[in-house]
Amino acid sequence: MKFLDQAKVYVRSGDGGGGSVSFRREKFIEFGGPDGGDGGRGGDVWIECVDGLNTLIDYRYTQHFKGKTGGHGMGKQRNGAKGADVVLKVPVGTEILEDDQETLIADMVEVGQKVRLLAGGNGGFGNLYFKTSTNQAPRRANPGLPGEEKWIWLRLKLIADAGLVGLPNAGKSTFLARTTAAKPKIADYPFTTLHPNLGVVRVSTREFVLADIPGLIEGAHEGVGIGDRFLGHIERCGALLHLVDATQDDVAEAYRVVRGELAAYGAGLDEKPEIVALSKVDAIPEEERTAKVKALKKASGRLPLQLSAATGTGVEQALRMIWRAIEESRAGPEDVSPVSGEGEWRP
Repeated sequence: MKFLDQAKVYVRSGDGGGGSVSFRREKFIEFGGPDGGDGGRGGDVWIECVDGLNTLIDYRYTQHFKGKTGGHGMGKQRNGAKGADVVLKVPVGTEILEDDQETLIADMVEVGQKVRLLAGGNGGFGNLYFKTSTNQAPRRANPGLPGEEKWIWLRLKLIADAGLVGLPNAGKSTFLARTTAAKPKIADYPFTTLHPNLGVVRVSTREFVLADIPGLIEGAHEGVGIGDRFLGHIERCGALLHLVDATQDDVAEAYRVVRGELAAYGAGLDEKPEIVALSKVDAIPEEERTAKVKALKKASGRLPLQLSAATGTGVEQALRMIWRAIEESRAGPEDVSPVSGEGEWRP
């Protein structure tokens, strides 16, 4: 299944059914009078958050959704039936936006959440409605009101507790594969990850969801490389694990590039609790590792964790630090306390 995290769709609620002009015609009933029924209401347009979906691929080839027209009124005081509703099913974490892509209509964050986007048009009145003491035989009825229509954007932002960020080939996918049951693509060339991946991490008796997004490069906020379109998937994260490849010549510059892209994107990503880790430490000599840890500490302002997802070095400690950061982000700033140990994290 292809990953699609945004889609533009057209929605329209159903028109109301027209009222009926009818008179009672029965033998031996001289003055039957009007008996035209009202039209039925048009179908509504709903958005429903369902379980079992993790992409918007269903809206790749179908972009138009319309509610049914309400039934027309009939004689013998029979009202028209309500038109069938149309329901757009979306995965957890989907935002519903206006056509300007800025105005938020709804944020679908819980399974079972349901929001009515557009109401169907009201049905028209039949001639029975217009009967008065001075007008015993009205010959008029109302047409149904038209439905509403608009273009909307669906934007998926994955629900994850923590996110992995870094330059391409920083070891993010390897870390995700090491700590979860996820099977992301791993290779020795940049941009191996083309779409976000999720995995469930178990630390002792606790669990949290970890998100891996495609790597960032300088100028990503301007569309360079894959761009920063996938950064939205870590907006909801409580903490970030920033991986810096130890095999790079300038680890401090690599750290600053990613931090600059997070700040340029906005949405508070550069303010989230961050755990800095020097990854792939098994691939460099001890002396070089010491020098790069010192350089990264100077750039980030904190002692980085030394990590190797391939050998397992520092993995358990990183997971515990992530969990602690998640708990503190949920508790609020007034309850935050530093995480102790190597690679200390401070809010």
